[in-house]
Amino acid sequence: MLVKKDPLNLTGKVAVITGGSSGIGLGVVELLSAYGAKIAMVDVSPKGEDKAKELRDAGRDVTFYRCDVTNEAQVEETVKGIVDKYGKIDILHNNAGVTVRKTIADLTEKEWDFVLDVGLKGLFLFSKHVIPVMAANGGGSIINTGSGWGLKGGDMAAAYCAVKGGIVNVTRAMAIDHGPQNIRVNSVNPGDTDTAMLRDEGKQTGVVKDGDGQMDAYLKDCGTSRPLARIGMPEDIANAVLFLASDLASWITGAALVVDGGGIA
Repeated sequence: MLVKKDPLNLTGKVAVITGGSSGIGLGVVELLSAYGAKIAMVDVSPKGEDKAKELRDAGRDVTFYRCDVTNEAQVEETVKGIVDKYGKIDILHNNAGVTVRKTIADLTEKEWDFVLDVGLKGLFLFSKHVIPVMAANGGGSIINTGSGWGLKGGDMAAAYCAVKGGIVNVTRAMAIDHGPQNIRVNSVNPGDTDTAMLRDEGKQTGVVKDGDGQMDAYLKDCGTSRPLARIGMPEDIANAVLFLASDLASWITGAALVVDGGGIA
């Protein structure tokens, strides 16, 4: 007979979140720490230290690590620092990402490399150095941030679509390779979510030229065609990450969980 458990309780777990100082990453930091996880917030932006302090002042166990996820020496040093402090890593959320909204014909080589390096190389490097730590500790959960545009195409987003499509499939490959080590690997695939990145996309594509009124209209328009008729909020995506990190998802690996208000239904 099934009995009631507390599988969302992450007390004693150590979670690493890249791109953790804003947007979806910060939402995940806040939610997982609320459920008891000890958090290593990783970001290239130094503003993450202020966010980490706010959470520590609220009683959460959050440490900020400044790191360029495309630099292997920095990634290796950061992972070592996390293990030195916390002794293990149970959860890795590969979330760091950027976008340049251009077609293939308009992208520069530098822009292409930038988007792919942060999104795919960063995932590779953190996974490469965290997986042996997880395996030595008996397993863990890796959640990679993909996108609805990793499952279908999008306009003026060639490099971004390449990254997110790659993330969806490398997640499957990682799940196959590391399942025997009791490491589950899944992707969470958001639709348009109210973050600084989405707001910047409005400016990149020229939809938003000036004023808060235009931005508000743009954000509303991003959600109108979805069955749930709104854009996502960081906590919507964080809820899905919490589920995939928890024991509720103990037999889920290699999955691409879409969280987009029905946008690609």
